Amino acid sequence: MNSVGMGQRPQNRRQQVVKFLWVGIWLAYLSAPVRDLLHGGHSDGVVVLGWIGLAAFVFWYFTLVVRAGRGERNGVVLGSVAVLAAQSTVLSLTLGREWLVLYVYVAIASGAALPFRIARWMIPAVSALLTGAALVVPGGTAFLTGLLFPALLGGFSMTGVRELIRTTTELREARATVARLAANEERLRLARDLHDLLGHSLSLITLKSELAGRMLPGHPEKAAQQVADIEQVSRQALVDVRAAVAGYRKPRLLEELAGARVALTAAGITAELPAEPDLDGVPEDSETALAWALREAVTNVVRHSGARRCTVELLRRRTLDGLLLELAVEDDGSGGPRGGPGGGPGGGPGNGLTGLTERLTQAGGTLEAGRARNGFLLIARAPVAAVPADVGSGA
Repeated sequence: MNSVGMGQRPQNRRQQVVKFLWVGIWLAYLSAPVRDLLHGGHSDGVVVLGWIGLAAFVFWYFTLVVRAGRGERNGVVLGSVAVLAAQSTVLSLTLGREWLVLYVYVAIASGAALPFRIARWMIPAVSALLTGAALVVPGGTAFLTGLLFPALLGGFSMTGVRELIRTTTELREARATVARLAANEERLRLARDLHDLLGHSLSLITLKSELAGRMLPGHPEKAAQQVADIEQVSRQALVDVRAAVAGYRKPRLLEELAGARVALTAAGITAELPAEPDLDGVPEDSETALAWALREAVTNVVRHSGARRCTVELLRRRTLDGLLLELAVEDDGSGGPRGGPGGGPGGGPGNGLTGLTERLTQAGGTLEAGRARNGFLLIARAPVAAVPADVGSGA
């Protein structure tokens, strides 16, 4: 995705342009000073100086607002706001009441760039300065009511936006920290489980190997018994490790949906994903098979499709064979041959498609994949009701 999330700085030139345009849209309220320069009857010299003053004001305003929240010292920000206020005062007193609108931008910049403990005093101070200038400038009182309320409302609204951005940034950082801690805890748990599983078995294998070595020339039959025990212990250890690893490797749909959003967003692909699917009554095997299908499909969208949008749907469908959970992944990419769900070179099925078909078959489900009208479509189905033990077994 190319939009800028709240609390995030632009990561590329396109995002910088989007933020610039979003901030610049509010410069439309400067139409009054522009009209005054074009049709106010000022001399050519005054018009030139007016354009220079307006350009300097806009540049300083953009510099202050766009860089808000980047850790500048409050003294620097206060100095910048003072420069904006001084420019507004000079332009209003010299060019007329149409320029009083600049004070609204000063108030908004104060709310956007200053912490609330300072902005709560600065915004009323700017409003008071606006009132004083309006009383001095000929005809300014007629504009006072229409500008004073936007200055106060806009300034204090921006303090709320600033606090919201700060909170969002802190929340994003906290989530990243929690994710790292969870990953570390999972690694520690895996290390503990493997130690518990293999520690005794490997110690026993080492001991029996030493015994067999000592018995070999004189007691071959006893050595053979030790070797048989070693084989039995090693087989059991292998079964335990496979069971442990299988528990770690089983993906879950909620986790895969979150991972899919991250992967698609990182690839610049607009992701349309279900918020929180209803997985009540879905067997573990069905959920695991669909999770593998989602992971494989999203991986191929990111790597091979060249898509700009990817849509994931997760629906329950009642068929003649019973209630099914259907996963549909569609992109608007080239839809060409792919090594995963989409076929291998030449349009034939690839390893990824074959593996997914086998997983879904074992869970009692089906897989369909191929070109769609706008790109590529993968549909995986798995039963919601429990699958009998003999479903998916070979003849």
